Amino acid sequence: MGRAGRLVTHLIMLPLVFLWFYPYAWSVVSSIRPQSETILGGANLIPQEFTTENFERAWNQAQFDAYTLNTVIVTISVVFLTIAISSLAGYALARGRMPGKSIILIALVGSMFLPKGFTIIPVYLLIDAMGLNNSLMAIILAEAGSAHVMPILLYMGFFATIPAEMEEAAKVDGAGYFRTFWSVMFPMAMPVTATVAIFSFIGAWNGFLTPLVFTLNAPELRTLGVGIYAFFGENTIDWGGLAAAAVIAVLPVIVVFLWLQKYFVDGIAGSIKG
Repeated sequence: MGRAGRLVTHLIMLPLVFLWFYPYAWSVVSSIRPQSETILGGANLIPQEFTTENFERAWNQAQFDAYTLNTVIVTISVVFLTIAISSLAGYALARGRMPGKSIILIALVGSMFLPKGFTIIPVYLLIDAMGLNNSLMAIILAEAGSAHVMPILLYMGFFATIPAEMEEAAKVDGAGYFRTFWSVMFPMAMPVTATVAIFSFIGAWNGFLTPLVFTLNAPELRTLGVGIYAFFGENTIDWGGLAAAAVIAVLPVIVVFLWLQKYFVDGIAGSIKG
């Protein structure tokens, strides 16, 4: 592509980039300007007056301090459980010689096409029967206990590329199945673990349906994804508070992604190579 072609491509893509970026910019700007200016300012992205009232209202009056703590507890627990379950399942499917492995893989891939609302009822009944409803543990188990197909496939693809000599050397040294996994295989899968951690973190942090269902009678245990909807009233919407709440909710996701991004591409590439 010549210089003229690149110029035409840039001219076409720049408006599309602006359209994609505009909602995020509007939310950030609306979070630091008064409510009246947000309503009357329309699509304007240049604030005439700066204020922190929106963040104060979101953090204190809307109880986002408690929602943030709940979300941190749920997210960290879900990430650790998802990594533990997915890595063990991926290792067993990649290196194990179990009968019916192909059937298990077909069932896992098939479950990807089931909407979350389709499985929420049996999950709810199971957790309610355990006496854990209306608790953070209910949200954690519901989010981390279901089949995480993509993380399992990522680990499976990575472990399949590791030479069998690595396991054989561990066995010669007296390591059993789980010792081989924990001391040899799992440390080598750090790029995949970082990738799974990012996906799990984003999914758990932004979760809405599961936290909503399991905290219907315990609003103090809501997470940020559910708490944001408190700014939607019957007849009005607190746009300034909503924008501030959105900024509070999205900042940790950006920080975690930037922290782990160097492993992200390596984890995807290593799994696909397998």
